Amino acid sequence: MNPLIVSLLAALFSVAAHGAPAASMPAGSPPVLPDGGSPQPDTTPRLAYGFLMKHGEKLVFAPCRDRSYALVEDVSSDRQVTRGLEMAGVADGRKYYVELLGVLDGGALRASELNLARAEGRCQKPGGSDEAWLASGNEPGWVLAAGGELVSFKRQGGGELKLPYRPFERRDNTASYSVQGEAGRLDIRFERKLCRDGMADAVTGWSAEVNVDGKTLRGCAWQR
Repeated sequence: MNPLIVSLLAALFSVAAHGAPAASMPAGSPPVLPDGGSPQPDTTPRLAYGFLMKHGEKLVFAPCRDRSYALVEDVSSDRQVTRGLEMAGVADGRKYYVELLGVLDGGALRASELNLARAEGRCQKPGGSDEAWLASGNEPGWVLAAGGELVSFKRQGGGELKLPYRPFERRDNTASYSVQGEAGRLDIRFERKLCRDGMADAVTGWSAEVNVDGKTLRGCAWQR
């Protein structure tokens, strides 16, 4: 192996080994053919969580708390993964925390979608049944978490709005949610397109538009 790649992996592993637990590529038994033949490979894209470093034209991915690695191959439409990493400022030798939707194929991670890329970030625990979406924005600062039983919205200088959660309505490249409760009205629209949060030094795979009692706020969103 190229000694420069070896040193790159050593740097990645030293970070990944100390991160919080996160699911890299969820394991599962591949289906077996009815006639007892060779098992078919699992081609279902899954979220991979870990650290990424660039060396020349190569992108090396190391899952959180795992000493394996894979070379990232962008198979996304319109080079969404590559463009997102470029927006995040991925450069030679700099570590990034990334979440990529993809399929592990031997020593390659065939990435079809970027969910999140953050400079010098730490491993994040994958969302459970109580967390499906996260979103945030600036000027004024706001954060939103959706999943489980609640949609929680907090805005700088304001209180917390809590409303009942239900799965977002998915249509083409959008996800939306609207509800009127005693605490107020909330309309959410996420669009599948790259979004850069300069304050957080991060790029996500979804843009966010949140309307709270007639006031529209914009930011970025990502899936959990």
